[in-house]
Amino acid sequence: MTRSLLADAFGHHVWATQRLIDTCRRLTPEQLQTAVPGTYGSIIETMRHLIGGDRSYLFVLTGGVLPEIGEDEEAALDLAAMRAIIDADGPAWEAFLADERGLDPDAVVVRHRDDGSESHAPRGIRLAQVIHHGTDHRSQICTALTSLGVEPPEIDAWDFARSQGRLSETPPTA
Repeated sequence: MTRSLLADAFGHHVWATQRLIDTCRRLTPEQLQTAVPGTYGSIIETMRHLIGGDRSYLFVLTGGVLPEIGEDEEAALDLAAMRAIIDADGPAWEAFLADERGLDPDAVVVRHRDDGSESHAPRGIRLAQVIHHGTDHRSQICTALTSLGVEPPEIDAWDFARSQGRLSETPPTA
């Protein structure tokens, strides 16, 4: 069976988030409260938002294969719980992307909110938002880490490819 064209994008998305959580687990509670102007909020708030958003997107796109995280639950997440959530999201994204029947990019997916409102958007747009949302907030957390003098993990797509044994390079000739 052929892998989905999106498998690497979502594999990277999950892997990069896992690595960033693992880096943040070494921070003190005070450091986790660090916020940088122009970003979502503190490191811990941004990570909670990233994880809650990822699960929400997954819930909407898969019809609820994994439960959504409520606002109160999201606000109380610690890094260990967030790591467990993204660990569960990875295989769920893989399974969703492997089912070619559900990957019509133009099929409209409706999100029904608790307040009665709805959003209607094509599946392709929703998938693009998942990747954008994760990248944006991981970048903000890396900026906050840098402001603390903490080296952020290497999490770009080339680092992911290397970690998976999916990149080879030939050094320059003399």
